Amino acid sequence: MPIAVQALKRVLLPIAALLAVMIGLGVLLTRAATHLWPLTVEDGVNRYFAGHRTETLSDVSHLASGIADTPRIVGVTAVAALVLALTLRRVREPLFLCLAVTAQALVFYFTTVAIDRPRPDVPRMDESPPTSSFPSGHTSAAVALYLGLAVLLAMLARHTWLKALCWALVLVPAGVALARMYRGMHHPSDVVAAFVNGCTCVYVMSRAVLDRRVRWRPSSAADGGAGRRFGLRSRAAAR
Repeated sequence: MPIAVQALKRVLLPIAALLAVMIGLGVLLTRAATHLWPLTVEDGVNRYFAGHRTETLSDVSHLASGIADTPRIVGVTAVAALVLALTLRRVREPLFLCLAVTAQALVFYFTTVAIDRPRPDVPRMDESPPTSSFPSGHTSAAVALYLGLAVLLAMLARHTWLKALCWALVLVPAGVALARMYRGMHHPSDVVAAFVNGCTCVYVMSRAVLDRRVRWRPSSAADGGAGRRFGLRSRAAAR
C-alpha cells in the first residue's frame, strides 16, 4: 500500500474523525445538553473544589498543573524521544510518542477554535488562556505523553513487576485533571473530553506506528536487533 494512502487511512482519517467527535461533544455540552444531568451538577464540583482550598493543596495543585504546561510537555517529549532513539536505535517508539502528543495538540487547538466555552464561574487561580475551557489542553497533553510513555515502557520492560510499575505513569494525567478543576480552570466534562482526546491519539498512533505489521519503509535488520539494554527488550524479541 502506498505510504500516502496508508497515512491517510491510519492517521489522518482517524484523527479527523476524532476532531469531529470532539467538536460534536463540545456543541452538545454548550448547547443541547446544558440542562441535562450530569452537566447540571458539574458546577457544584467546581464550587466544592473552590470552597475547600487550602495552602497545601493549592501548592500541590500548582505543581501538578505545571507538569502539563506547554514548555514542559514539549521538553519532556523531546528528551524522552531522544533517549528512546539512542537506547533502542530505531525510530518507531520516539515517533509514536511525538505523533501522539502532536495529534492531541492539533485536535485540542481546532476544537477550541470551534467551541467557545467559558471557564467555570469560580475564582480562578491561574490566568485564563485565550483558548476555550473545552477541552482541557493540560490534561489531554499529559494523557498523550504519560500514557504514551506507559505503553512504551510496559511494552519494553522485561519483568512483570516492572511492567506494572510503568502503568503508574497514568497517575500523572489524573493528578493534572484534578489540579485543573481545583484551580477553577476547567469543568469536569472538559477533563473527561481531554482524556478521550489523549487516549484516542495514543491508540491511533500505536496502531499506525508501533504495530510491526504496518510497514512504512522496507524492513531493516536494525529494527529488531536493539533495545536489550537497561532491562528492555524489543517487541519482536518478546514474541
